[in-house]
Amino acid sequence: MELLTAAQMRAIEQAAIDSGEVTGLELMERAGRGVVESVFEEWPEMAASPGRAVVLCGPGNNGGDGFVVARLLKDKGWEVEVYFYGDEAKLPPDAAENCRRWREMGNAIAAIENIGEAHLSGGDYQLVVDAVFGTGLKRQMPFEVDDLAAAWITLDHRPIQTRIVSVDIPSGLDSDSGRPIGVVAFKADLTVSFHTPKVGHHLSRGEQYCGRLRTVDIGLHRQAPSGAVTLAQADRVKLLKATHGHKYAHGHAFVLAGGPGKGGAARLAARGALRIGAGLVTIAAPTDAIAENAARLDAIMLRPMDDASELAKALEDQRLNAVVLGPGLGVSDNTRRFVATALTGGDRGVVLDADALTSFAEAPEDLFALTRDKRAVLTPHMGEFGRLFPDIREKLEAPAKTGPAYSKVDAARDAAARAGCVILLKGPDTVVADASGRASIVSAQYERACPWLATAGAGDVLAGMIGGLLARGFDAMTAAETAAWLHQEAARKFGPGLIAEDLPEQLPAVFRDLGL
Repeated sequence: MELLTAAQMRAIEQAAIDSGEVTGLELMERAGRGVVESVFEEWPEMAASPGRAVVLCGPGNNGGDGFVVARLLKDKGWEVEVYFYGDEAKLPPDAAENCRRWREMGNAIAAIENIGEAHLSGGDYQLVVDAVFGTGLKRQMPFEVDDLAAAWITLDHRPIQTRIVSVDIPSGLDSDSGRPIGVVAFKADLTVSFHTPKVGHHLSRGEQYCGRLRTVDIGLHRQAPSGAVTLAQADRVKLLKATHGHKYAHGHAFVLAGGPGKGGAARLAARGALRIGAGLVTIAAPTDAIAENAARLDAIMLRPMDDASELAKALEDQRLNAVVLGPGLGVSDNTRRFVATALTGGDRGVVLDADALTSFAEAPEDLFALTRDKRAVLTPHMGEFGRLFPDIREKLEAPAKTGPAYSKVDAARDAAARAGCVILLKGPDTVVADASGRASIVSAQYERACPWLATAGAGDVLAGMIGGLLARGFDAMTAAETAAWLHQEAARKFGPGLIAEDLPEQLPAVFRDLGL
């Protein structure tokens, strides 16, 4: 599924209108109807028992959608009040027509200059429809928001039966980044988007502000605009294994381990690589940690390795086609030498995580000189990302004052271009990007939320899973996307109480669900 920016969505709508396929008024009617139907599907009791609603309309086409919603609710027996922010004389033509239709029904429109006025003049509403500002918002909401109004639009201190529904995106939230522009934005119980979700629905604080997310088909043709961000998931066909083959046909993954007492992370990574389908997996550990690892391993092989020259010797075997470095390896010159050796020569896949990244914090350009144009995946969490790309992180964390705001997708793309390889930037809104600008979001939000995945060792398992797919021959971008999706799916399969050791053991059940 493509996730669209505001500009991409406008271009698709305009192309449909220009072609004569649909009119703007028809799109607005479909959008308003989709909002009302979504409300009644979400809360069937509202369909059965009409109540009081207030619709807050803004000065653009989002406000026009709001006028349609108000009219359709009124037709279904609701008592509806409409508040309008802006100048009716300056409404876009389609929004102005729907405003006129609302007035022709004998309905009033209350003009407001402060969103708090709607709250102060109202009573007990069952439904509040936020159609003030949509995906095109480029500045903070121009209201003098007092404490009472701020509490109201953020769902604090309101009647328990009141539900807030946002049209396309909660007003005040940037639809390209999922970040509030300024200091306040609506917090909705339900957000109804059109055609496809927007990028900001799945980034940053998007879920926090959107509540539940529904997407309504408004009859536009599916298009994949150039540069569209995708919502990633596993490709069942690519995960299938050939019915005729042997273990080396599915690759050999090498996982480097730390010293005595530091091998748990590498063992987690190795288990992830083996479960995801690598034909063979070997842990390379310092000589003084061999006995400790041998006591914990069966199907995973073990090889003593104390320095980078021994890694170079091992990599002469071309069947060893993927290396995972970082989990528990230690922040050291030795780790940097291991990384340089793994990235030198050949077309093997390389996953760099944890200590393999932090070891280059003082000279990230040295790392990028090694990773550029290689089949490599860097898997930082935000702390590690900030050590390697401090200027990009600073830009991402700067307050959003205008839209479209700099997003996590922008940050991952910029980092991938600098490093010349794939970046997997972790989080519930994991972003994967490559040096060409291709990007996807692997979203653990809304119905896919799995907060129990925030547990020690989970990232080590993910690094191993990516390494296992690289060993199987996946390209770096697909390996990162697929592993991240399967990682989330394994966590969802297990549920609360998850620890990292549980993740690889859920993969067989996940594969069965995929029909593999």
